[in-house]
Amino acid sequence: MSELFDAVDALLASRATLPPPAERKRLRAAHGLTIDEVAGALKVRRATVSGWESGKTEPRPPERDAYARLLDKLAELYPATPAPAAPTADVAVPAPEAPVPATFTGVPGPSEARPLSTGPASEAADMTETENTQTPAPVTAPEPVAAAPAAASRPAPVTRSTSSSRRPGARKAAPANSPAGGADPRFENGPLAVVDVEDGKVVAYCVGGLVLDVPAKSLPSLVDWTLGEAKLGQPKLSGPGRPADPLLVLTEAACERYGLPVSLTAQEKDAGRIPEGHKVIKQLTRADWKLTKRGFGPWARIYRPAKGSERQCVQLCIPSWNALDARFWGGATQLPPAELARVLGTFATRVMTPRGSTAVTGLELMTALHPPTHAVRDEETGALRQADTKTPGSLGSDPVDCAPPEAPDGHPVLNDLNLPRFHVRGPSEKLFEESYDWARPMTDAECTLRYLVGIDVNMAFAAGANGLTLGLGEPTHVRNPVFDPKLPGSWLVDLSHVDLSHVKVGKGWVYLDGSLLPSPFTPKGDRPTGPAWYATPTVAYAQELGYDVRPAEAYVRYNHGRYLDGWYTRLRDAYLATMADLGVTTDLSPEDFLTAMDGYKARDPELGIVITAIKATIKGGIGKLRERPRGEGWRPGERWRALERPTWRPDIRAAVISRTRINLHRKIVRHAAFTGQYPIAVLSDCVVYAANGPSPLDVLPYPDGKPLPGGFKLGVNPGLVKHEGTQKVLWGEELREKYDAPELNLARYIKDGTVTDADNGE
Repeated sequence: MSELFDAVDALLASRATLPPPAERKRLRAAHGLTIDEVAGALKVRRATVSGWESGKTEPRPPERDAYARLLDKLAELYPATPAPAAPTADVAVPAPEAPVPATFTGVPGPSEARPLSTGPASEAADMTETENTQTPAPVTAPEPVAAAPAAASRPAPVTRSTSSSRRPGARKAAPANSPAGGADPRFENGPLAVVDVEDGKVVAYCVGGLVLDVPAKSLPSLVDWTLGEAKLGQPKLSGPGRPADPLLVLTEAACERYGLPVSLTAQEKDAGRIPEGHKVIKQLTRADWKLTKRGFGPWARIYRPAKGSERQCVQLCIPSWNALDARFWGGATQLPPAELARVLGTFATRVMTPRGSTAVTGLELMTALHPPTHAVRDEETGALRQADTKTPGSLGSDPVDCAPPEAPDGHPVLNDLNLPRFHVRGPSEKLFEESYDWARPMTDAECTLRYLVGIDVNMAFAAGANGLTLGLGEPTHVRNPVFDPKLPGSWLVDLSHVDLSHVKVGKGWVYLDGSLLPSPFTPKGDRPTGPAWYATPTVAYAQELGYDVRPAEAYVRYNHGRYLDGWYTRLRDAYLATMADLGVTTDLSPEDFLTAMDGYKARDPELGIVITAIKATIKGGIGKLRERPRGEGWRPGERWRALERPTWRPDIRAAVISRTRINLHRKIVRHAAFTGQYPIAVLSDCVVYAANGPSPLDVLPYPDGKPLPGGFKLGVNPGLVKHEGTQKVLWGEELREKYDAPELNLARYIKDGTVTDADNGE
């Protein structure tokens, strides 16, 4: 009889009930899972799970049972929103209003309007064309070459009523195209507000031209008003995450009204905060509000301990205290309140609500898309609680020590190595994965040409992060390992035998002038002379060029995933949408693209600031993965504050930089093999060539109107290139002669010809 029961159970399991395909996809996305993660757990191919979600195929046992169990658990965590009840026959239903045309008006749309895509590109695309990833739907934009006045793209101002009958704190009517009408009623007034004082009254400028009256007389009451009435904030970016706290930006007038200094003293700037005994801090303490450990500085967080799932926290941004660094936010601090609200609101809606500097925001975006913990339902009580284990695909809640070769100098993990005092570690002891800074003297043939043309890779570090497999846990030390290009880690291997004069490009071998090429294995472009530590993408590229690799040892991470895919997608979509608003779209021909890029920021300087901030968020976020001590009384060998973050991961930073440098070198090699042209200088993501004409089209081949496969391609997408600048060959020779430096890196100055120490790369 038991055999019959088993047969019946198997028959029932073979027809396990599954939700519709669209619901399957919703449940996966709600938990922040990628298709690859689900496929890996069920031990099926990525395309199989994709087919289940599209309805093209249906799962079969035994995978069907496990898939049904996964969806059932997710449905408990993220129940579908019930459809609104249909109106009864005796209730009059008003006719729907005419939809607002979806053209850009200068007002950022709600974050719900741009869903986060988590599907990574294919493995083949990862190895060759990084830029050939999925792109968002085309964004309606002005004509690319029409330099319309900046004011034409801004929303009409909302005139503030002076009627005495209006009650304080009342919400003013927002324009029809304002994101203030978002789907989540908790945040209907947008993610942030710029608080100012006009005619003796405190007002808050929100996104979309919305203005709120602020009745608060003190800073504690301002915080209470923000949490109780302002309806500011932002929905969570991933299923297991949490909504963003409201952000208040205080102008100088608002600082004076609420008892804060307009600017910090030299001592306060060094401390990064106002003194603990300041009267405003005492007011907050009496009202039971707390500050984080960093105190009351340019980016202050004011909170009360959470009660259950209810979070009480407001963030302040004070531009006059240098909260908006001009290097990353341009002239944002000089903007009027309404325009500043537009700039920060556009950034917040498309990227996330700023949480500090652009570097901090870049790091926080990683965590927001992959929260360390998630809610699970208690089987006994039915209540939701935070899981004790980390969310799949995240870095978890606990910091992980790096491997010794990945550690920067002074890291405590090096204490056990008993290195001599003042010892300088070389490539065989330390991982040196950095961006390019390489240059060479020009050949006689190149000196006969007229121009030096610089091309720059769009969002190079973001493109390098896309589709990259990264370690999620601690490293494992392995002796004499067999190299696995799919296993993230650091490898000690000798690559000095790789000869760039004879390399494999695609499936065939080509002969090049290796003396005119930078080595892909060192930031300075020098050929390695012996064993050195490299990240996985660098060693994999040596294999791709046709050479064997035999590591002596490695620190590998068996728990891994594509941690930065969602991060890349979010930033890519923000960048492309903003560029489209500036008239630079993804469907332009090379000629039209160059025309559209000419002075594109001047068409709307405020959106130009947003573009600069997006780029700084990418570069700063990657850099902050290996943050060094910042004062704190630190001494070599001691831990510093950043080490306590799960996102302190120098191995991830090294892998992204390695992948970015390798992507660039791959294009340089293909370009040389096809055209016989070699770079004169490379700085980070900028490459300089000698040419007979001043345009990138005089350098980049477009045979039959199509770009060179695997080479450089003009366009706005991440991984494609734009024009960085053009100078005369005579200018370059005179500059090198003036500074007596035949290998002076001209890529650093190609943009405008001005000699500075600034890095003109992204």
